[in-house]
Amino acid sequence: MKVIILAGGFGSRLGSITDVIPKPMIEIGGKPILWHIMKIYSYYGYKDFVICLGYKGNVIKDYFYNFAEHNCDFTVDLKNDKVKYHNHCAEDWNVTLAETGLHTLKGGRIKRIAQYLDDDINMLTYGDGVANINIENLVDFHKAHNKMVTVTGVRPPSMFGEILQEKGRVLSFEEKPQTSKGYINGGFMIFNKEMLNHLSEEKSCDFEFNTLEKLAAQGEVMTYLHKDAWECADTVRDVDHLNKLWNKGEAFWNVWDKKKEEIYA
Repeated sequence: MKVIILAGGFGSRLGSITDVIPKPMIEIGGKPILWHIMKIYSYYGYKDFVICLGYKGNVIKDYFYNFAEHNCDFTVDLKNDKVKYHNHCAEDWNVTLAETGLHTLKGGRIKRIAQYLDDDINMLTYGDGVANINIENLVDFHKAHNKMVTVTGVRPPSMFGEILQEKGRVLSFEEKPQTSKGYINGGFMIFNKEMLNHLSEEKSCDFEFNTLEKLAAQGEVMTYLHKDAWECADTVRDVDHLNKLWNKGEAFWNVWDKKKEEIYA
């Protein structure tokens, strides 16, 4: 089962940051958010990735092609043209980097990487969202309902802070509380390969507002409700907040850290 990550968008709401790097490469705790997403999946044993590239895809290609240089301490022996790495920093991942077009919409991107999908069931997510989601439970849910697609429903965090008070006395300030207003598609999707028959390689082929809507009308889309934490790096404020959580040791999505396993169980 492969994990497809949509990483080709422009990330326009991040302003000047994405003038230099694509959105999935914005750093949380010194690592691209793309790395964080992949760590979530690999923790549950899913380590075969297909990354759909578009805007500034060369930056993502460079990161993985030179992964050790980006993540390890090393010494360069210029005389003998050798490099010695001093710490273990490799991941046991298989990463396919696929150019899917600069202006291609999500449906077209997915269809264009069909040649790399060998299994009947594959996973799909966005390149900007993290969650403390249990991928094993998600997979079990998808296999149990026998429908074509599963999307993960999440409650987005509020755009504004919230004051917790009692009889007029402020108890605390919540910076980004989860809203109680229904669910949105938070990524972490699973689909049967037959879904590809409903897509085209045309750059105008959308996914959410085309394929998913039609399949939902046919009763082929189910929602896995993730009632715990989820956030995406959509704005500079979001990025700052995720970095704050990481730096304070409160990164809810850090399921791969064995020392924090009990916290996120």
